[in-house]
Amino acid sequence: MTVQELELGSETLLEGVMATIRQRIAGRVLTPGAKLPSIRAFANTMRVSKSTVVEAYERLVAEGVIRSKPGAGFFVAAPLAPLSLAEIGPRLDRAVDPLWVSRQALETGDSVLKPGCGWLPPSWMPETAIRRALKSASKLEASGLTDYGTPLGHRPLRQLLARRLGEHGVEASPDQIILTESGTQAIDLLCRFLIEPGDTVVVDDPCYFNFHALLRAHRAEVVSVPYTPSGPDLEKFAEVLATHRPRLYITNSGLHNPTSATLSPVVAHRLLKLAEQAGLTIVEDDIFADFEHTPAPRLAAFDGLERVVQIGSFSKTLSASIRCGFIAAPRGWIEGLVDLKIATTFGGPSLAAELVFAMLKDGSYRKHMEALRERLARSMNETAARLGEIGITPWIEPQAGMFLWCRLPDGIDAAEVAQKSLQQEIVLAPGNVFSHAGTANGFMRFNVSQCEDARLFKVLPAIMRQCVVGR
Repeated sequence: MTVQELELGSETLLEGVMATIRQRIAGRVLTPGAKLPSIRAFANTMRVSKSTVVEAYERLVAEGVIRSKPGAGFFVAAPLAPLSLAEIGPRLDRAVDPLWVSRQALETGDSVLKPGCGWLPPSWMPETAIRRALKSASKLEASGLTDYGTPLGHRPLRQLLARRLGEHGVEASPDQIILTESGTQAIDLLCRFLIEPGDTVVVDDPCYFNFHALLRAHRAEVVSVPYTPSGPDLEKFAEVLATHRPRLYITNSGLHNPTSATLSPVVAHRLLKLAEQAGLTIVEDDIFADFEHTPAPRLAAFDGLERVVQIGSFSKTLSASIRCGFIAAPRGWIEGLVDLKIATTFGGPSLAAELVFAMLKDGSYRKHMEALRERLARSMNETAARLGEIGITPWIEPQAGMFLWCRLPDGIDAAEVAQKSLQQEIVLAPGNVFSHAGTANGFMRFNVSQCEDARLFKVLPAIMRQCVVGR
């Protein structure tokens, strides 16, 4: 028995070895028939004695999880378990990991405050325009209400999207645009198209937390690069390219999530040069484009849709219930993406596309967004001031959007604040759910549109005091 085992207890270490094997099987690192590491190698990896690994393997054999072949080693015997995202990668506290935060925000009722969620309140959305579009859609031919959509999607909407992209300097013909059911589905489709399990993907640190969950589902190796107020840290980015040789980089250029930073032209040009030298493909998630007062630089505009793919959707601005997103990609990719879309979802979001098109073409969307930008600007100022009064400081002063990325007072852990806030029916988004490197424990993302209830600013100071006293 090692000194470590004497200090921690051999039973605890034994359970840890067994849990690691189960985690690898659940996460499909080890599939049925796969050979387990040798006893000596796994003992070195886990920093335990060989006898501990022997016992762990024997117990797993008794449970039927693995099987022993004399002279050959140990092999996975259990049938392939359903994919468990919670078991892939480092084990996180389920109370504050990305999927749990999303579940709380999606499943709780209207009585729960949700400053940690990523969408606008229902009262901020264009209900009248949606009802008008629904009424118009009810007059469609039967095929428009019941049939599958074409693989590329509703052509009039794609034509309109091409014009809108052109306003941001992104030149894309309608035939370079494929409609999806959401921005998330767009990224999922691109991951299926571009990467294989084990490929390395770069994300920002911090970044939108569902990027982490989605990439886990695709069995990708994730590396992160610190994000600055003007874009990714280029020195660190170059180091990652040289060391890890990633296949893909996923980012937001305009109104970065969660920081609300915007990409500078200088950083954009240098980033594209690095990507070209490394053969790196970039997925530019532009879902917050319409929140901007003045458009920030777009990688897809500078690149001309050669190695940059742009995606977007209308879930943040129109309705999360009307699922409609899009991909703007190089011409040579469209046929392959169409085939993959048919294989995974078959038809397109025909009715949703009709509704989005109706609201975009009649001017109601433009008027809605003008009013929304002004309302968000007021909420941004008011929320920043109220947070400042209780010692929570914005990282930057955003130019637009709905998010404030804030630093908590020194010594306060955001995850602990989030856990205690849940008991008060407040869903928060602590920094480390956005940080792959786990370096944002002192940060919190606030959605200013969800911060109008005064209860938030009464509860938070008391909770932060509890967190300090608890130490």
